[in-house]
Order: sequence, then C-alpha cells, then structure tokens
Amino acid sequence: MGAATARTHETRAVGGGREAAWRHGRMRARLSRIRAPIPRALYVSLAVAGFLLPLAFWQALSAEHLVGGLFLPSPADVWMSLRHWYASGLMHDAGISIYRVVAGFMLAALIGVPLGLFIGAYKWCEALLQPINDFVRYMPASAFIPLVILWVGIGEGSKIAIIFIGVVFQIVVMVADAVRKLPDRYLEAAYTMGARPGEAMKLVVWRGTWPQIVDILRINMGWAWTYLVVAEMVAADSGLGFAILQAQRFLDTAKIFVGIIVIGLIGLAFDLMFRALHKRLFPWCQS
Repeated sequence: MGAATARTHETRAVGGGREAAWRHGRMRARLSRIRAPIPRALYVSLAVAGFLLPLAFWQALSAEHLVGGLFLPSPADVWMSLRHWYASGLMHDAGISIYRVVAGFMLAALIGVPLGLFIGAYKWCEALLQPINDFVRYMPASAFIPLVILWVGIGEGSKIAIIFIGVVFQIVVMVADAVRKLPDRYLEAAYTMGARPGEAMKLVVWRGTWPQIVDILRINMGWAWTYLVVAEMVAADSGLGFAILQAQRFLDTAKIFVGIIVIGLIGLAFDLMFRALHKRLFPWCQS
C-alpha cells in the first residue's frame, strides 16, 4: 500500500509539473504573439509595475545620494511639497488649469473637426485650406504669444487662445486623414442606393470616421495639456503651469516635480475617460 501510494503521489507530481510547464509555455507563447489578449489580472499587475519600478529607481538614486537634491529631490521631499501645496491652494490651481485646457480644447474641437471633415471629403476645400493649415501648424504656439496679447489681452482669453492655437491645426489634419482613409466602396454603395451628397456626408463620412475622431480628440487632449505651461506664461497669477514657473525661479525642484506629476495624473484621468467613452460608444471597435 505504501509503495502504491508513493507511486500515485509521484505520478500526480509529474502530471502537475507537466501541466504547469504546459501553462507556462502557453502563456509565454501568448505574450510573444502580436496583439494577443492577456488576462486582466496580469494586465493590471504590469500597469502597476510600470509605475512602481521608476518610483523604486528614483528612491534608490535618492537614497544613495547619487544625484543632488537640487536636481533630483527624494520622493519624501516631493510628498512634503505636495502636502504643503495642497494646504495652500493646489486644488484651486488645478481647477483653473483644467478650465483653461478644456475650454481651449473644446473650442479647437468645435472648429477643427468640421474643417477636417470638409478638407478630407472635398478636393476644393482641401486645395483651399490644407496648404495654409499645414503651413501654420508647424509654427510654435509660443510664437503667437505677443499677437495673442495684442488681440485678446492678458485675461483668461489669452491662455485659452494659446491652447486653442496649439491644438486646432493638429485636429484638422488628423481628421482629414481619417476621412481620406474611409474606403471608397462605402461612398459608392451609398450613391448606388440613391444617397444625395449631404446624406453621404452625414451617414457615411461622419458615422464612418466618428470612432477615429474620438481617438483623435483623445490624443489631442494630451497635446492641450502640453501647452498649458506655455499658456500660463501670459500674465497668469494661478494655475499649475504658473506654479511650476514660479518654482523654477526659486529653485524649488520638489514643487516642480509635484506640478508635473499632478498634470500627468489629470491627463491620465482624461485619457481614461476618453477610452471609456470610446468603448461605450463603439463596442464593435474593441479588440
């Protein structure tokens, strides 16, 4: 009985080892396969690790004093700066910056998306507007600051205008490209079934590119946040970008890190909102 029991346990151990090896090989094959799905738990674990590993490296550099505190403050110093800024108006600065970014971005989307649709759909509109759009979009938004001050003044409108200028031309060209990538057979099918040009524009071009447009807006929301610091150079007295510039003048590196991290977290929240919106509106586009 003892020998039989031992052989049974040994067989189970061998079988369990083979099963574990099979699962490991299957997971490794899945990870090496392009665009293959992975378990949700593994995805979340890797996402958390993507944040924790740089933080651990940062802490190690600070603990070993390999870089001076003026150039790279420790995570503890950044945390203390965050607490101090939170007590003295961080939420107000964040709210002002969110308002400026969202206002500039929404204005750019309201103008840029229709222009992009028309440029991509009609050759006469492309010939009229795309060359000037491509010309202006390579100009740095900061170069427009003197003109914006002259035209708009130094109030909230100037900050919103800088963000608008930085984003609108990118939206136009990306939406136009999305329209051009729409297969011609969709339009041919619509015209064959008797659709008029306006109906084809609404039912084929608009609906066919709407999932891509939401992605384009998500990408350009990130660009809007990159122009925040530039926008708040214009006679600002509040906001995250303004606080970062003030901290630079006083060599408060820890506060600079706090401002950058807060902007990144807010931007990540907007990105996740756009992803959730895209998933809810277009479930058939999800892989």
